[in-house]
Amino acid sequence: MSEEDAESDERGTSGTVDERGSSIDDDRDDVESVVAAIREHIEPDAEERDRLRTVADRLIERAEAAATERSPEADVMQVGSTARNTWISGDRDIDIFVRFPPELDRETLERYGLEVGHETLPEGHEEYAEHPYVKGTVEGFDVDVVPCFRLESAIEIRSAVDRTPFHTSYLQARLDDELTADVRLAKQFLKGIGAYGSDLRTRGFSGYLTELLVVEYGGFRELLEAAAEWQPPVELDPEDHGREHETAKASRNAEVGDADLPFDDPLIVIDPTDPERNVAAVCAAENVARLQHYARRFLEAPRTEVFEPDDPDPLDETALRAHLERRGTTPIAVQFEAPDLVEDQLYPQLRKSLEGITTGLDDRGFDVFRATTVADDTAVILAELAVANRPAVERHDGPPIHVRSHADGFYEAYADDPDAYGPFIDGDRYVTERPREFTTARGFLESDRLFDVGLGAHVETALEDEYEVLVGDGIATLCEEFGRELARYFEPRP
Repeated sequence: MSEEDAESDERGTSGTVDERGSSIDDDRDDVESVVAAIREHIEPDAEERDRLRTVADRLIERAEAAATERSPEADVMQVGSTARNTWISGDRDIDIFVRFPPELDRETLERYGLEVGHETLPEGHEEYAEHPYVKGTVEGFDVDVVPCFRLESAIEIRSAVDRTPFHTSYLQARLDDELTADVRLAKQFLKGIGAYGSDLRTRGFSGYLTELLVVEYGGFRELLEAAAEWQPPVELDPEDHGREHETAKASRNAEVGDADLPFDDPLIVIDPTDPERNVAAVCAAENVARLQHYARRFLEAPRTEVFEPDDPDPLDETALRAHLERRGTTPIAVQFEAPDLVEDQLYPQLRKSLEGITTGLDDRGFDVFRATTVADDTAVILAELAVANRPAVERHDGPPIHVRSHADGFYEAYADDPDAYGPFIDGDRYVTERPREFTTARGFLESDRLFDVGLGAHVETALEDEYEVLVGDGIATLCEEFGRELARYFEPRP
């Protein structure tokens, strides 16, 4: 588990605006009336609050008893959106952090943490992130019991989860009723546009980042007005740490794999509890741009619909073939059994493999037009090609003839090659036309040369076991498993 898991509010949320079954009218009035309509449906009511509080208090009491039995100086803290009152009606997450004194060694902390977790959640199961924790369900609530060290400062952290209690304390001191209501609006807005969640599949805005932005700008509307005018890279430093990202020392962004790099992101929000960390490091440029787009559209024409995720209808084979005929491109897909990894491990590997394969296709002249990757039971790397077939020969330019040593070497290398045309002179240099290694994209993808490109380790292993290459109309077989994802690709929206 990472700290973002405790703060992204992704678990157990259906993403609909109204979890109580009500409908929201198509209100196109001004921002205030739209906001009022949304607030009515995302604000947890008294009964929902009481039920969550009752369950949380009972679990906290149980965790405290188990923790202090093992370490008298241990304590328990509820963190995340339910602790900060920024959760949306229908969310079902309770995050309980068991804090042990820093003198404890990590091995003992992990052992105590699992023991406390199992005593708190007898029906729970173990999951693993930076260190193991216990996850379970109690009366419909998704509960995590996570061990961490109780430290004086987030700068002293030993793992990512250690800083989460500092985030909760920081925001609890700054969020009033009005701002918490605006945080809910911001979260629902980001969910509606598909930019909410710090998981490495979404690469969007975490719950903590969303809360910091609302606090920094002073409200939901103020955040949208600011985002509409952002000129990335956008740099925010809530506590004026004064960290200059161009010249600063290494950052604490280990969760996204750049711990040795200074901040170089489209959105930079210096963690108020840890000046060496960019809270927005995981947020992809496209999601920053997506927020800008929808902020502008909403402020120009406020609509309740933008707060509701609008998943497209799955694309069927007939519709897919119509798109292919209209576009005149050649799609090609590599399909294989998805590696057995959690999404935060799988999607970085899929993206790395996508980059490697598309680079390999481009380098061989197949001109990738657009590409994507998706996964479910199987995984797919899909590239749409502007050029799918190449001539049997390719031009190979040599050095200028006046560069004698290199020119002589080039000439001698091809002079006796019976399969090559030339060498001959074109302008001031030698040129040869040699046989092309692959005349079709399929030929390249079905060859061992596929494994010369940069692939994710687990993806490479899966491909070594078995994979299938689908070309043209052949990708229609993907509709059954990936109809919705294909609709997003062939019917794209911001």
